[in-house]
Amino acid sequence: MATSLQTPNAAPQARPTTLPQVFRAAARILAANGLYQGNFVPDTFDREMCIPHFLRPMSIVAALKCATTGDPHLTSLLADEAIGRLALRLEVDGEGPLFGGIFDPDAHVDGWGDLEGRTTESAVAVLEAAADATEVAA
Repeated sequence: MATSLQTPNAAPQARPTTLPQVFRAAARILAANGLYQGNFVPDTFDREMCIPHFLRPMSIVAALKCATTGDPHLTSLLADEAIGRLALRLEVDGEGPLFGGIFDPDAHVDGWGDLEGRTTESAVAVLEAAADATEVAA
């Protein structure tokens, strides 16, 4: 008896294993689902929606986590590294990220994504640029 939600003959979905792959996978997730501002996903506690969280619009941080784990709420070492690297690339009000607390890089990236007028397209472009820059540096 199969224990996964996939059909018995379906190949498992490959997860990214490098930073460029994580950035590109997160960009694809945002391009498909849309950028969400103000929280990881709309209706986080499922009070009004029954759509799985990985199919909802999501923040940039949630997309990076979802790219590595399949769940916008679960993190991984690779997602945390991607978030930290992306935080270093972004400025919010002319400032770079703080690194005093464990969630400071997350807050900085989400702060950039939550700026008024921020679009899905601009978030996707930043993720693609981060993937390109990371590939060149490798």
